[in-house]
Amino acid sequence: MEYSSEVKNMCSLTQGCNHGPSPIPQEGGWTQAREIKDIRGLTHGVGWCAPHQGACKLTLNIKDGIIEEALIETIGCTGMTHSAAMAAEILPGKTILEAMNTDLVCDAINVAMRELFQQIAYGRSQTAFSEGGLPVGAGLEDLGKGMRSVTASTYGTKLKGPRYLEVTEGYVLQLGLDKNDEIIGYKFVHLGRMMDEIRKGVDANEAVENATGTYGRFAEAVKTIDPREE
Repeated sequence: MEYSSEVKNMCSLTQGCNHGPSPIPQEGGWTQAREIKDIRGLTHGVGWCAPHQGACKLTLNIKDGIIEEALIETIGCTGMTHSAAMAAEILPGKTILEAMNTDLVCDAINVAMRELFQQIAYGRSQTAFSEGGLPVGAGLEDLGKGMRSVTASTYGTKLKGPRYLEVTEGYVLQLGLDKNDEIIGYKFVHLGRMMDEIRKGVDANEAVENATGTYGRFAEAVKTIDPREE
């Protein structure tokens, strides 16, 4: 190591206050994280690309510095789905430092990794105060029934008003309107439940019927419309 002449000519003083890093909360304990292997926890990060055309929600479950589980959810860009598929192969087994310096193909996923890294390195994980953390596989719980991401697609114009297309309950089939043409409920089909039944051999029409429900005051609607056609 090279030192400047100014440093070489200095006299040596004792570094008195050197107690190491401040402890951070991790999986129900307090850790002085000095190395990558000291980091653990499950947490989420959200990222976006430069033109803000798409976004990514990244969930990682980290044990002893190693990514044991990765859930990549993307929206808004067709190319991102293929990048997410690559990231699902790339991330597990890497340390979080390796993952930070790995090209995850899509910039939104890279940014999500950056944001998540900051959270977990500062002890801001979702499992900071959960003793033992969460088991590998816990990330899938975010997807719920049918293992589908929770998404919402709604649209509105000043001229024609709002349209609900897809919400938490599922794919919106009909909007229920009152006498003032205000939305008071909707009819939906839960695509995850529908596909689960179809995969198990249930007739497609029966599966659609079984996965169909209503929300709000749909039964009181004086008129219904198809939000995609009307």
